[in-house]
Amino acid sequence: MISFELSDEQKAIQKVAREFAEKEIRPVAAEYDEEEKYPEHFIATAFKAGMTYLYVPEEYGGQGMDFLTACIVGEEIAWGCCGFATILGANNLGTTPLLVAGTEEQKKKYFGELTSRPSLAAMALTEPDVGSDAAGVKTTAVRDSGDYVLNGTKCFISNGGMADLTTVFASTDPSRGVRGLSCFLVPAGNPGISGGKKERKMGVRASTTCEVILSECRVPASDLLGEEGKGFKIAMITLDKARVSVACNSVGIARAALEAAVDYAKGRVQFGKAIAENQAIQFMLADMSMDIEAARLMYMKAAWMETQDMPFTNQAAFAKTFCSDMAMRVTTDVVQVFGGYGYMRDYPVEKYMRDAKINQIWDGTNQIQRIVMARALLGR
Repeated sequence: MISFELSDEQKAIQKVAREFAEKEIRPVAAEYDEEEKYPEHFIATAFKAGMTYLYVPEEYGGQGMDFLTACIVGEEIAWGCCGFATILGANNLGTTPLLVAGTEEQKKKYFGELTSRPSLAAMALTEPDVGSDAAGVKTTAVRDSGDYVLNGTKCFISNGGMADLTTVFASTDPSRGVRGLSCFLVPAGNPGISGGKKERKMGVRASTTCEVILSECRVPASDLLGEEGKGFKIAMITLDKARVSVACNSVGIARAALEAAVDYAKGRVQFGKAIAENQAIQFMLADMSMDIEAARLMYMKAAWMETQDMPFTNQAAFAKTFCSDMAMRVTTDVVQVFGGYGYMRDYPVEKYMRDAKINQIWDGTNQIQRIVMARALLGR
């Protein structure tokens, strides 16, 4: 029999995460969005509450959650604010390559540093001319005795320029395309890595998105992850998990928006009655609720498959695409329910709409995800 019931432990963790989001995130989310500033206090607060490095094993100082439980937590954090969720999500993104391909020595060294205190991680793959086409990476890594020397510019990096550890993808053999891509661990103390332009964004403004500049950045060969030329595989495994995380965050945003719409529809009176009594509004709310339920089941299945060591690339693409498209649709409809007030910053729903949009774009656009699905369907 299939069970859709969360375990008692998962329910308890979900409750803690929801209370954390309600107490520590929601009261300040609008302020950090409006001012487009990074909440300096947040990572320390999240660290204290056990909300950082959720699926890093306990032996390396992480929370030791399975991936499904971590996604359940992710939904709650995004329900609080997707910008704050992005800060924690970028930590997971930045450290997943280490989990995937790191040696025992690398894991003990770097997780020991990251999980023992409030810290940030980032993953640097995207470049100004390289988004979906990883074969076009122009950042180079040239072997020089016992080191690699990295040069290049990365862009749109969450936690970029402020991360304690950045996993950097660079080409060790540009002639081989994606087969020449390699992955390196670059700690913040390295003088060859620095932050560049900070982006001004439509949404998720509490998180910092920045260029990462690598200039004669010397990395010891011992900080190469896996082998030369294995970077693309490491990136794809990492992005599968990231896409499911995007999916759960999308559900969190949509759920927050729906809750706001229900409360507003009950209290907004027009023509002598609450607008919630109008069938047109009821049908909109019903469709939102149905879509959110379907989306949650989709991300949970993908996350569950990961916990079972089953291939889940296609399910990750399903979940990321369906959930983020759903969130954009739901948040747009919620603004419509609010009418003119929904367009104003005095209410949170315009922020939900702005925050939702990025989930259709990052970690592989939804158009790229449809290519993944089609290839699986056609057996390519």
